[in-house]
Amino acid sequence: MSKKCRFCGNELRYTFANLGMSPIANDNLTSEHLNRAEKFYPLHTYVCDRCLLVQLEEFESPEHIFGDGDYAYFSSYSESWLRHAKAYTELMVERFKFNAASQVVEIASNDGYLLQYFHQKGIPVLGVEPAANTAKAAAEKGIPTWVKFFGVNTAKEMVAEGKSADLLLGNNVLAHVPDVNDFIGGMKIVLKQNGILTMEFPHLLQLMQQNQFDTIYHEHFSYYSFITVEKMFAAHGITLFDVEELPTHGGSLRIYGKHSDAVEPALSNRVKQLKAKEAAAGLEDIETYLTFGEQVKATKRKLLKFLIEAKSQGKTIAAYGAPAKGNTLLNYCGVGKDFIDYTVDRSPYKQGLFLPGTHIPILHPDKIRETQPDYVLILPWNLKEEIMTQMAYIAEWGGQFVVPIPEVRVYPAIQQQVLSTIAS
Repeated sequence: MSKKCRFCGNELRYTFANLGMSPIANDNLTSEHLNRAEKFYPLHTYVCDRCLLVQLEEFESPEHIFGDGDYAYFSSYSESWLRHAKAYTELMVERFKFNAASQVVEIASNDGYLLQYFHQKGIPVLGVEPAANTAKAAAEKGIPTWVKFFGVNTAKEMVAEGKSADLLLGNNVLAHVPDVNDFIGGMKIVLKQNGILTMEFPHLLQLMQQNQFDTIYHEHFSYYSFITVEKMFAAHGITLFDVEELPTHGGSLRIYGKHSDAVEPALSNRVKQLKAKEAAAGLEDIETYLTFGEQVKATKRKLLKFLIEAKSQGKTIAAYGAPAKGNTLLNYCGVGKDFIDYTVDRSPYKQGLFLPGTHIPILHPDKIRETQPDYVLILPWNLKEEIMTQMAYIAEWGGQFVVPIPEVRVYPAIQQQVLSTIAS
């Protein structure tokens, strides 16, 4: 059966990266499930040779991944992400003058990590979040939240309830949507005539240039360049008038959109500049995409070489974090308890569980001090500065940090004031 592009319907014939078979990245296991069969699915990304959208097939529904009431990711456990959300709020209020007469709507609002800052300013907010457990955490912060998936039908319900958006935003949700045309079509409906939308998502250019193959997992159905995402929004009557390149999640884009028939705001020069940058990097040429798979294999070999040598020298290795990207990395590279004794995570929702596929136990961060490992492998490498600051005490026993992406690097544990000078 032929595979079709989820945006333009073209037949998918070209492989971007094939990471073999992998479990759903956030399906952490209880001890009762360790001896049961796990489902593994192909982690095989394709690139469409018509619209150049990089994409995975849909094997598990979003309802399974996000909507079963037990979603594992709570945004508020990252201090740097909270700072990012607060800075975004200040920027939006200053630039677009949102106030108590405005309606801010966030799609995939998680635990209220961002809307709380608009709420504190007296600006009306509404979250739309399919995971009941994170929505409940948002409600406890006073953030009204609809427990629904967003699309055309939800957008029509929102308009009928008087919840059209002056500011419509979504951070790291666009990649999670299998039916992108329904999703963007819903945004077109719920956005007020002079409303502004912003979306943030990992930038495909950074994924390719920084070898971030571990950000490929089954929750992420699509991977976006600006060139492609501009076409997608234009097809639904939304013009992208500005774009920012952000350092978050290893390099992200924040796009700004308006109805195509809205006069303001004017088109920013940053749109033209980024399109030129992507074109110079070859993102308009299908051949560029077809070389990525070899980079991935090289990164795997380097990580395995480091781990084998470390274990041969009798070194102990623990990991930090239980992010989805870490599970892609470990499962693709075949790294299990033979290399990694355990991982730790600050989220109590993950502690006491086991990583899918590898069955590495997830423990409280205090375990690091207790066992004093020689190396701490940082799985959420996009937060490496924050984690190195939190865990700087491993210097007491000569512990070192290992960051696997874009390639294996070892960092000595050093004092907090020096960490800001570490090159990304």
